[in-house]
Amino acid sequence: MKKWSVAAILIGWGAMSMWAAVGCELNDPDRDVRRLFPASTGYRTIYASIAKKGGSALLQRVEQRLGDRFQGLFETADVPYTMYRVLRGQETIGYIHGVNQKGRYGGIQAFLAIDSQGRILAFYYQRLTNNDARPLRSAEFGRQFVGLDLGDFDRYDVVSGRAAPGSRIAAVRNPAPRAEDDYRSTLRSLKKNLILCDEFLLGNRFLEKETGE
Repeated sequence: MKKWSVAAILIGWGAMSMWAAVGCELNDPDRDVRRLFPASTGYRTIYASIAKKGGSALLQRVEQRLGDRFQGLFETADVPYTMYRVLRGQETIGYIHGVNQKGRYGGIQAFLAIDSQGRILAFYYQRLTNNDARPLRSAEFGRQFVGLDLGDFDRYDVVSGRAAPGSRIAAVRNPAPRAEDDYRSTLRSLKKNLILCDEFLLGNRFLEKETGE
């Protein structure tokens, strides 16, 4: 094998390792916190990872709650999650957290703003590269998730894309039929995001409801 080929392979491996450890951060936290929480007086940045908090046991639990295996460069146990605790004085009034999700033409970065009880206040994309999926960026689409929490996603199957009849997720409409795959990836990212928020920020409030404990 030629030397340049070996070097190219090593560089490729290095790039894969770098991306495997990259989380999802706000491009401009000061601006975005003020926009999403106008009443806020500040925020604190929290860094967490599945590997550091619980390792393989935690990964298995998160996958079980999601109903799907973690896979690919965006879903390794050592991915660092950057979460923003939003404050009004000393009071926590909510959180902002984004996740990377594999899309048709690259990574999707989907962010949630939630209140201190885990209810969605806002949803938006920081990154979405599929031109056919542009309608997903609309305010009307994002508003369909306001008020939902992890309990609403409990019976949403991220693998099949099926929601329980009569559920609030079943009522969500895809405005971009030509981007059905990115729509389903978006719903998967929402459920994954809410699970991670429950694990890292909310003390597993919804895990207790899921298990009936």
